[in-house]
Amino acid sequence: RAMVTRLGMSTQLGPMVYGQKEELIFLGREISEQRDYSEAIAEQIDSEVRSLVNESYERARQILIEYREILDAVANRLLEVETISREEFETIF
Repeated sequence: RAMVTRLGMSTQLGPMVYGQKEELIFLGREISEQRDYSEAIAEQIDSEVRSLVNESYERARQILIEYREILDAVANRLLEVETISREEFETIF
């Protein structure tokens, strides 16, 4: 959500900041967030967040599928010896 509302990482909404936060800087936490946008914008934000999550999930899934054999080899080696060195990992990978 912060990627869309605070960092402006949305193709649909553009490089805008939505919502004002009040923070306790000395405590390092937020007090509250004031919504300064309409219900229609809130729906767009939700849509963009959903889209980002779905795209990231699919990308991660494809990476796991692509490297499945290598991941299985690393997992099997770890089951045998519990730990492996960086060099051994790079040899397998």
